[in-house]
Amino acid sequence: MKYKFEELEVWQLSLELNDLIYQVTSELPDTEKFNLRTQLNRAVTSVSLNIAEGSTSQTDNEQNRFLSYSLRSLIEVIACLRLIEKRKYITSDDLWIDAERTIQKLFMKLHAFRKALK
Repeated sequence: MKYKFEELEVWQLSLELNDLIYQVTSELPDTEKFNLRTQLNRAVTSVSLNIAEGSTSQTDNEQNRFLSYSLRSLIEVIACLRLIEKRKYITSDDLWIDAERTIQKLFMKLHAFRKALK
């Protein structure tokens, strides 16, 4: 049985982003284990979970609210990545480029989805 959220392109894209971010956080130094690593992992997971939770909503307004939470978590992911970039923790350009592209695509699709619900 498939649940409604599993069919959503934004949810599938959020899973891709989860995989990429977990790769990024695995490369962080041990000094960031309880700071950026856990914060970033929680934020990216929250993106997916709010999309899923919102898909079971009774109204478009309620689903829109959960998509808004997803966007806020995505912004948190971006902010954490900027800190990582500033500190030069990641050396893999390919991983960085893939994460940035996926974030941009997900950001646009979440905005479009919210707009469609209004």
